[in-house]
Amino acid sequence: MEDGTFEKVGQSDERMYGPKGILVCGYPSSEHRFFLLFMEKAGFNDRPIIFVRTEDSSKPVKKLLSLSSAWGMGEDSNMGRALIMSGFTQNELHKIMSAYRWAGLPKQLWATVTPFSESWSIGRLIEELQKEEKAL
Repeated sequence: MEDGTFEKVGQSDERMYGPKGILVCGYPSSEHRFFLLFMEKAGFNDRPIIFVRTEDSSKPVKKLLSLSSAWGMGEDSNMGRALIMSGFTQNELHKIMSAYRWAGLPKQLWATVTPFSESWSIGRLIEELQKEEKAL
C-alpha cells in the first residue's frame, strides 16, 4: 500500500519499512500456540509476534508493533483474520505466504506496514484491506 493504494510485492532481500514484527489479527486463542510453532518452523521466531486483541482495534499500528512478543496471546479476537508484517524483506514475505498456503491454513488478509499505514488504527487498516480484497 502506498498513499493508501495496493502495491504488489516484488522479489528482494532489502528490508521493507518498519521495525521487525508481526501483528496477528482475528485468530482464535486456540490457534495462537500453533501460529508461534508455525513461525518457528518457518524460521521467523526472531521477531515479536503480537496477537491483537479485539479491544486493541483503535490502537495505531506503530504502537502495537512496540509491544512485547506474545502480547495478547490466549485472548480471542473478532477482527478480520490478517497478518500485518513489518520489517520483512519481500523474499521473506513470499516464504511465509508459501509456507502458510502449503500448510493449508485458513484464508486471511496479508499486508506490510508502510509509512502511510503505521499511524492508522489496526481496525482501520483491516477495514481498508477488506475493501481492497473486494476490489480485487
